[in-house]
Amino acid sequence: MSLLVIGLVLFFGMHSISIVALPVRDKLAAKSEPGWKLIYSVVSIVGLVLMAKGYADLRQVPTHLYVPPLWMRPVAAILLLPTFVLILAPYFPGRIKNLVSHPQLVAVKLWAVAHLLVNGTLADLLLFGSFLLWAVADRVSMKTRIARPVPGVPTSRMNDVIVVVGGIALYGAIVVWLHEMLFGVRPFG
Repeated sequence: MSLLVIGLVLFFGMHSISIVALPVRDKLAAKSEPGWKLIYSVVSIVGLVLMAKGYADLRQVPTHLYVPPLWMRPVAAILLLPTFVLILAPYFPGRIKNLVSHPQLVAVKLWAVAHLLVNGTLADLLLFGSFLLWAVADRVSMKTRIARPVPGVPTSRMNDVIVVVGGIALYGAIVVWLHEMLFGVRPFG
């Protein structure tokens, strides 16, 4: 469990600097934007690797906290569909991006809630619960700070079509192939 916790602390520690210490983040980035991005990326990747390893280890000897009912699976599947559309929305600005404030944070919340609805182990609660808490905290903090621009294509109505088609295609690829290949779990199997 310690690997998972260390990974969560490293990953969310870096991702929370703008939430809890924005002046520090801005000062470091002002000194050297590439240097700041390198440190941010390396610490985040190390955290992500430790998080994945710790999660996989903890799943080997699961501690069940609750048993989700089977009818939650289709609910989770429905919640996950807009997740992939919203993940793409900031990079292809259109009506969807304009309608949903901070679409990636909404996507993270939907993703985390969907996984908590169908997974009831301690490992799941630590992993998905951490993502959910972080997304809520980040969204609340966005009310008092200016969001940095996300690089993307120029705004267009066609971008909504790209986002929806791309999101559905990504959802299909993950459900059919990638989830089992990457995580050893078939979402609908």
